[in-house]
Amino acid sequence: MSYLEAITDDDRHFVKRYILLPLIIAAFERDSRFIEQQLKTPGPYVDTINQAKEKAWADMRDVKKYFWLKGLKVFEENRTKYGIMAKFKCRGYESSMELYWDYITAQASILMRKYLGLDVTIYEDSTIPEHLRERY
Repeated sequence: MSYLEAITDDDRHFVKRYILLPLIIAAFERDSRFIEQQLKTPGPYVDTINQAKEKAWADMRDVKKYFWLKGLKVFEENRTKYGIMAKFKCRGYESSMELYWDYITAQASILMRKYLGLDVTIYEDSTIPEHLRERY
């Protein structure tokens, strides 16, 4: 088994989600608190955000299950001025990944829209081969 086969595209996808989902959940929590304090009738908005947050938590549980099944572990995560650098192990192989802030912001925005029940298909580029597209 070569190094490139040791860590699959699926593994990298789930590492990305492992980095993004806590940021999304924290943003939903922050926004929910803000709306509760600023609006006279925050109930419907807060309920919608809470439902979205539950969907994000469900995805996080799926990510953790995948990690457990595949023997994947993120053992270091650092914020830099450029983004977030994560080091991880998978089936005995070590690798790293850096997600830049622009990428994090764009992906988090799309995923937040998905969790809120909005259509995210407009963000998909049909010219990119299927195996290279982001999965939402």
